[in-house]
Amino acid sequence: MSEQEEKELKELEREAEEAAPAVAPTLVGLMKYVHFIFFGGGVVLAWLLLKILDSLWQAFPSLPYSEAVLTAVAVGIAAGITIYCWRHPVLSRLSIEIVSELSKVSWPTRKETYASTVVVIITSCIASIILGLFDFFWAWVTDFIYISG
Repeated sequence: MSEQEEKELKELEREAEEAAPAVAPTLVGLMKYVHFIFFGGGVVLAWLLLKILDSLWQAFPSLPYSEAVLTAVAVGIAAGITIYCWRHPVLSRLSIEIVSELSKVSWPTRKETYASTVVVIITSCIASIILGLFDFFWAWVTDFIYISG
């Protein structure tokens, strides 16, 4: 390896070391959202499984009913599925990419959201008035045709 190549390699390594601290906290900051997504999904899955198991258990009234057992089973299954999904490389990479892309989104300010909401409400009111007038007019036309005919 020539002296010039060694200098270039050391320069690249130095630049990578300087850039690494800036990249790592961003990824760590994004990872908390990824973990929150998986945790929230696991909680929702546990609740859904509890409702499904409860409904299935009610279909067999001869079996002894224990809410604690059903809850433990639902939480156990949900935890297993959540951990499997969390550790699955494709799902993990996909969720990291989604969170990364969402961090780049320019979200509207509170003022912009308020203005857009007002526009939607006013437009909906105007559209409902116009549709109501059309309905009233066509009701009058059909009544005129049926009554006079």
